[in-house]
Amino acid sequence: MTMVDHFPRLFAYDAWANRETALALRAASPAPIQAVGRFAHIISAERVWLERLRQQKQPFPVWPNFSIEQCEAEASAAAEQWQIYLAGMAPAQLSNTVTYTNTAGQSWSSRIEDVLTHVVMHSAYHRGQIAADLRASGQTPASTDFIQAVRQGFLE
Repeated sequence: MTMVDHFPRLFAYDAWANRETALALRAASPAPIQAVGRFAHIISAERVWLERLRQQKQPFPVWPNFSIEQCEAEASAAAEQWQIYLAGMAPAQLSNTVTYTNTAGQSWSSRIEDVLTHVVMHSAYHRGQIAADLRASGQTPASTDFIQAVRQGFLE
């Protein structure tokens, strides 16, 4: 499997993990506000990075005030857009750089493959925080480990 084939698989995992997280937040009674805020951040950051790669305007602030329902809708839309973006990716493009301005107004250049890796890892990091938030409030978090998605047959 080449890296250009691997990234769609990682983003399919990410979409699955976001759906599992949404289900856990919906099941929580009530969902911790901090956990919902972190989930909104995940979804927004995924879109921010996609638009940076596309060299388009960022649609949301990095820490939006989304409900769980808004998170679910935006996560679904983002997952679809990531798969479209990745489907058009040629192997040589992964090492290309993209120049963007971060939310602090600083200009940066990063390799596309590094941005893609960052997006998946950043989301996993914050889903871990959401799991801790849920546990701390006596709720049951989602099991969003990559291997869990593989074991469930979600990924080949």
